[in-house]
Amino acid sequence: MVDAQKDAPFKSAQVESLVVMRIVKHCSSSFPTTATGSLVGMDNNGVLEVTNAFPFPTIDGSSADGHQTDASSLAAAAPRAKANVAYQNEMIRHLKEVNVDANNVGWYTSATMGNFINLSFIENQYHYQRDNDKTVALVHDVARSSQGALSLRAFRLSAEFMAAYKEGKFTTESLQKSKLSFRDIIVEVPVIVHNSHLLTSFLHQISAPPESPEIPLPASLDDIRRDPVKLPAHPSFDTLDVSIDPFLEKTCDLLLDSIETHYADLNNHQYYQRQLAREQFKISQWQAKRKAENAARLAAKQQPLPEDEWQRLFKLPQEPSRLEGMLNARQVEQYSKQVDSFTATITSKMFAVRGNLLPE
Repeated sequence: MVDAQKDAPFKSAQVESLVVMRIVKHCSSSFPTTATGSLVGMDNNGVLEVTNAFPFPTIDGSSADGHQTDASSLAAAAPRAKANVAYQNEMIRHLKEVNVDANNVGWYTSATMGNFINLSFIENQYHYQRDNDKTVALVHDVARSSQGALSLRAFRLSAEFMAAYKEGKFTTESLQKSKLSFRDIIVEVPVIVHNSHLLTSFLHQISAPPESPEIPLPASLDDIRRDPVKLPAHPSFDTLDVSIDPFLEKTCDLLLDSIETHYADLNNHQYYQRQLAREQFKISQWQAKRKAENAARLAAKQQPLPEDEWQRLFKLPQEPSRLEGMLNARQVEQYSKQVDSFTATITSKMFAVRGNLLPE
């Protein structure tokens, strides 16, 4: 992972605070449907500066035969849709006319509890990174951000995975040859939120809370009108709550679903291996029989029969792609890290009240 970050065309992604607010607003208003949009900016000495963002237009979910298509699937595929590519180019052309940074630097998407590592995410990022290596995918987790802490992460595809995806072969032999694992699919890039000088000046002018909790009493009514009483901030007791975090329960459910998907993919691969072994056994039997027939024909001074007819008579099963399994394994790792981060605070609280929970 360190080598991948060294070879990366940029070291970090600097996002303007206004862009962060636009992404948060768009993703929150579209929740639980997936929200996607385009990012524009420029590369400045190894720092990818994201200075503007705009959402992709909403796609009508009704298909030609009248059936309703999944809105989230349509929104997830929006960055590589032909209509949205034309819309993005038109928006960039308008931004150039007003002398704004108009270089496409990637796209953004919303997620729920870290559930974003799928084939659609890979295809979208490959669509951008194939033409321009200095592009990034911003992922805003709406569910995690609802806890009070902003969850905004940046990812890009590794160079090894880009080469393997371009080749289109994800068989066991090709993965062993390239030594590509599920950890080498995406690379996380540090995100820096940047404020303009004008906004920084405004933040410094905001009045700070009172330094002393003791407030002097006013001597008269004129004192109250002239200087209203500022009450201190009310203390929060949420940190003392020892109940299990509902986000932890949801993440565990998603982790179990991913593990079941992993076992289903493993069963499919084992079925392929059994089919392959069965066909190879039939081929070896046929080849042994043909060799015996040719030996008898040579003894009788007859023309031997061709020994490569098995390629026409037998058809070996095609190995299923291991890409889905790799993405699912990477998603399992993502859920495991989230469970680890959730349980850190809960475990410390449980140890703190352990004496009251154990029977005497």
